[in-house]
Amino acid sequence: MWAVRTANPWCLNRDASAPDPKVNPTMKAVRISGERQAELIDLPDLEAKGEYMVVKIHATPMCTEYKAYRAGHLWQGIGHEAAGEVVEVAQPGKVKVGDRVAVMPQLPCGRCALCLKGEYIHCQYLENLTEATGYEGGNGTYAQYVLKQDWLLLPLPDGMSYEHAGMACCGLGPTFGAMQLMQVDAFDTVLVTGLGPVGLGAVVNAVYRAARVIGVEGQPFRANLAQELGAETVIDPAEEGALEQLMELTDGLGIDKAIDCCGAPRRSACVLTRRDARGTSPSSAKQAS
Repeated sequence: MWAVRTANPWCLNRDASAPDPKVNPTMKAVRISGERQAELIDLPDLEAKGEYMVVKIHATPMCTEYKAYRAGHLWQGIGHEAAGEVVEVAQPGKVKVGDRVAVMPQLPCGRCALCLKGEYIHCQYLENLTEATGYEGGNGTYAQYVLKQDWLLLPLPDGMSYEHAGMACCGLGPTFGAMQLMQVDAFDTVLVTGLGPVGLGAVVNAVYRAARVIGVEGQPFRANLAQELGAETVIDPAEEGALEQLMELTDGLGIDKAIDCCGAPRRSACVLTRRDARGTSPSSAKQAS
């Protein structure tokens, strides 16, 4: 009744051209096989079960997976965020077949105190996909398909590309929450220290809230990209007088709010320039004063 990809006892196949699972019972996925080595492997084809829907992956970013790749940690089912299309469901849910969605990380339980607050990323009792669905694969987004609870699939607005949507979780999510905690608005000057992927996400989130953004970054490529995304200026922390530059840019008052996406002492020192400034570390999303 709701499926388009594979026929099964729970779902009616509405796509006559979809491959018969008996003929093509596998899908491709990525596995780290050694130090700086990865390979494509075959995994059993997925089937929607209960609240778990099958999503066809269109775009997935690289987050912490590169660390395992460099270190050679054997890892199957890598990838924890993505954007794709719902292709099979077993029951009605928050999204339907054909919907374009962002795929949120992890497999939270949906029942603990933190999940009930919407803090899925901090779930106390993460589910085991094999126990929940019977599949040993299916939870990694470096694959053709992934299984995910319907309430962890966020519909995409028309006009948003899969590539941009794939950055919605770890790329934009941490600093989105930080902006909410600090209540950033158009009256604020926001300092972002460290303009890597998360820091650049902070620039996007702050600019969206119409705040004035000043960055701190030593790599020219990242600094230029931050300015392309809307940062007014970027200070090199290695330059002599970096703190004085910041004070001059703020008429001697210092910044209103700050997000530290680096942790390096030299850059973090720039945050502490105003007595009433408020800041967060995206990794913990805890507010500090």
